[in-house]
Amino acid sequence: MTLDIAHYPTLALADTPDKLKELPKEKLQQLATELRQYLLTSVSQSSGHFASGLGTVELTVALHYVYNTPFDRLIWDVGHQAYPHKILTGRRERMQSIRKKGGLHPFPWPKESEYDTFAVGHSSTSISAALGMAVAAEKEALGRKVVAVIGDGAMTAGMAFEALNHGGDISKDMLVILNDNEMSISENVGALNSHLARLLTGNFFNSIRDGGKKLLSTVPPIKEFASRAEEHIKGMVVPGTIFEELGFKYIGPIDGHDVNGVVETLRNMRNIKGPQILHVVTKKGKGYELAEQDPIKFHAVPKFDPKEQGLPKAPPSDPSFSAIFGDWLCDMAARDPKLMAVTPAMREGSGMVKFSQKFPEQYFDVAIAEQHAVTFAAGLAKEGLHTVVAIYSTFLQRAYDQLIHDVAIQELPVLFAIDRAGLVGADGPTHQGAFDIPFLRCIPNMVIMAPADENECRQMLYTGHLLNKPAAVRYPRGSATGVNPEAEMSTLELGKSRSIRQGKKVAILNFGVLLPYALQAAEQIDATVIDMRFVKPLDTEIIDKLAGEHELFVSIEDGAIMGGAGSAVAEYLVSSTHTCKLIQLGLPDEFIMQGTQQEMYAELGLDAAGILAKINSFARVAI
Repeated sequence: MTLDIAHYPTLALADTPDKLKELPKEKLQQLATELRQYLLTSVSQSSGHFASGLGTVELTVALHYVYNTPFDRLIWDVGHQAYPHKILTGRRERMQSIRKKGGLHPFPWPKESEYDTFAVGHSSTSISAALGMAVAAEKEALGRKVVAVIGDGAMTAGMAFEALNHGGDISKDMLVILNDNEMSISENVGALNSHLARLLTGNFFNSIRDGGKKLLSTVPPIKEFASRAEEHIKGMVVPGTIFEELGFKYIGPIDGHDVNGVVETLRNMRNIKGPQILHVVTKKGKGYELAEQDPIKFHAVPKFDPKEQGLPKAPPSDPSFSAIFGDWLCDMAARDPKLMAVTPAMREGSGMVKFSQKFPEQYFDVAIAEQHAVTFAAGLAKEGLHTVVAIYSTFLQRAYDQLIHDVAIQELPVLFAIDRAGLVGADGPTHQGAFDIPFLRCIPNMVIMAPADENECRQMLYTGHLLNKPAAVRYPRGSATGVNPEAEMSTLELGKSRSIRQGKKVAILNFGVLLPYALQAAEQIDATVIDMRFVKPLDTEIIDKLAGEHELFVSIEDGAIMGGAGSAVAEYLVSSTHTCKLIQLGLPDEFIMQGTQQEMYAELGLDAAGILAKINSFARVAI
């Protein structure tokens, strides 16, 4: 298969939305077919998010055909579904660079394109952003339209409903498209609903509805009767009562793969005033049978051959830290019937599939609702249950108040298993787990652990589970180090490090998985290496001991330097009488772009060569 644009003659004519609008409507279905094939070929050759984009092809074509983008604002929620959008907005030739260092951003990114009107990566932000833009558009009075596209999964977040509640109240002109890729519609029902949607958005229906209300406005009882009658009639045929109650005009559901039908509906909706919801039903993975059958497996894919029956088997590798957590969770639950595990829609990513199957009564997926997940866990813990929250580092940011107010203040025994801590690679700045150490370290009552390998991760999870206070174990994405975890679980002494290598003059204090790099650097200069294990409480005894024997400390962590583990060391040194110097190595004060973990470690000076270079540049210490 090839990406030669000559094989996609209609798509070749639609490199930008302006060119797309020049196509006759009769060509749109062919354009959608070619766009889906181009997407399939591109992602299969480069890797990336896959099934979501296949499901939004027709919707994307229709949106750019009807709306005057980028003047009209189009906001995508999360962005997994935005690959077709990138292809149609001048980035077609660069699609094979997506998620790679120096390549296209994995999600909509305003610095990359004026068509990406809002940076996204975390779920359920689109309606809030669109509402803000709609208010601004009204003040501009230039006729700008605002559209948010949100998936049905993202609608489970409280933030989406907060925005709907506000949007219905202030009643600004905006369209929210609910991309529903979980429900399927049979042909008859789908055709009926598509017809109803076009009817309900047409000038005839709206003029009768609005005109009738004006006519009856001076007769309150009749007006009330007419309003109730309209709601009852619509309630029988349109499943959108909740949105109507929130103040949005609800249209749909319509078939999201009927590109001409979507175009017609969108054109009609441009003329409706106030906030609107368009319910579009799509099929995740549409057009590629294997992705349709297993959209979770094909959500994000490595390079693969579409002609083969499945994705290529990954070469043998060490288990991921997520798998280590999943195994520990099953082993711990077998011992502890009071263990309750909570995740905000991260079952697969957090390694909880086996646990959810073996211990369904102890497993809670609360959907994309991080704040609720943490306070729900606090409620479980308050009643004596032993709660574990499995959550990605960047998503824990969304529940920071709950972490402080509902867990830490009450000193409730909730264990946070923080996956994707540190650099995550291809997902870029929205997903880099840079900030968990700084934002956790300043919270009273918290214990923070950073394992260097699989066995430490397992024992730290066990330690945190038995602590009877708030605790966090942070570990990175991807394969672990190859250390075989001990089946027997034992608690670690709180706040105690372990010595890995004894050297002279320079003491490297390692926090987390960069230990192999620290050791490689230490071998070159005969430095001491300490696996600190605990960020909080900090092992100040080892610092006191080493300070009398070394001239330079080097702290290393896979997280933000500002406020991080190295800052804890610096704070202690300042408070003491020690005169030795400190170099803090970690993530700089900037958002880290996409690239493999190894590429970014090298670029940021966190690999062995980078560590050596930083130490050698410290001229005061003779190496």
